[in-house]
Amino acid sequence: MILRANCKINIGLDVLRRRADGFHDLSTVMVPVRDLYDIIEVTPSDEMHLEQRGFIVDCPTEKNLCIKAARLMQERYNIGNVAITLNKRVPFGAGLGGGSSDATAVIMAINEIFALNLSEEELIARAAEIGSDTAFFVRNTPQLCTGRGEIMTPISLPLSGLWLAIVKPVGEGVSTAEAYGGVKPAEPSVSLEQRLQLPVNEWQGVVKNDFEGHVFAAHPIIGELKQRLLDAGAIFASMSGSGSAVFGLFTERPELHFDNFIFTHIEQL
Repeated sequence: MILRANCKINIGLDVLRRRADGFHDLSTVMVPVRDLYDIIEVTPSDEMHLEQRGFIVDCPTEKNLCIKAARLMQERYNIGNVAITLNKRVPFGAGLGGGSSDATAVIMAINEIFALNLSEEELIARAAEIGSDTAFFVRNTPQLCTGRGEIMTPISLPLSGLWLAIVKPVGEGVSTAEAYGGVKPAEPSVSLEQRLQLPVNEWQGVVKNDFEGHVFAAHPIIGELKQRLLDAGAIFASMSGSGSAVFGLFTERPELHFDNFIFTHIEQL
């Protein structure tokens, strides 16, 4: 079975408080990016196996989220092994949720291959066991995500017809540990959901990503890329998730001219 595992962007990201379990309570809106995706092939196999192509994730096979997802499903539902081929086209260490999307794609594929007939609620629960972003990709539609990211409420945003540009410096990544290590949780006086009711061209400076301050200080090029998107005419620009990718929303298709060490993706929403 072959699936496209698309990535996402975060529009606004408030880190509200640190929880007793070590995680943080968040408020963020995740929006799928349809045309930037990894390709996942999952087939029944005599042994658990992962083959990687494209961008190679430098981690032990058993720590790859695709294998973790397959092992989880195997333990939960007493199914056989699978062979997974991951053609990685989404940059990692970017805050785009590529690894989380890959893991969810494996869960969805296994559900189909082994005719488990799991409900959406069960699929979300399994995905949430892998990570904080993973559950989002079960629904894969704009969602207001709270808790540690796994509590989802559908949300409608006026994005249709806008152009999305994503840029990431190649070789520059931000780990989740680094992002959370420097953040200062705080609950805003006006909720993210309320701020997003403003017109998109009024979001800048109001709809914020709480990771940006310390991440930009440690990785100045990321902040520079955000400013370059604004200078190019973006009506809103932000870092996605924990970075290092930033994105801009434009009313017309942007003409971007970045150096060859920048990954760039453009699509219309």
